[in-house]
Amino acid sequence: MPYEYSRTDRVSQQILRDLSMIIRNNMKDPRVGMVTLLDAEVSRDFSHAKIYFDTLNEDQAKEAEDALNHAAGFLRRELGHGLRLRTTPALKFIYDDTQIRGNQLSELIDKAIESDKKS
Repeated sequence: MPYEYSRTDRVSQQILRDLSMIIRNNMKDPRVGMVTLLDAEVSRDFSHAKIYFDTLNEDQAKEAEDALNHAAGFLRRELGHGLRLRTTPALKFIYDDTQIRGNQLSELIDKAIESDKKS
């Protein structure tokens, strides 16, 4: 029976699950704080992975991104213990501000609707 989604999708979901546990349990850097891993894009040869994350406070986003990218080697090593792949992907963490931009656009749309109702 074939899988409904590709191997890269399954690996990216496993990477997200494992990394979230590693960051929560093993990271001691206070700059990371409360991060939420949103998505992972893994290359077809599994050599690179882009990990998109969001923070609780957007003011700490740059610090958290720097701290996560600084600890990428440690996270890669810890990730390699659990993954059953020939190579563990090199990790690149990217702050994703889609939620903030979506909220701003929603507010603009609400204001436009209100101004249309008044006219």
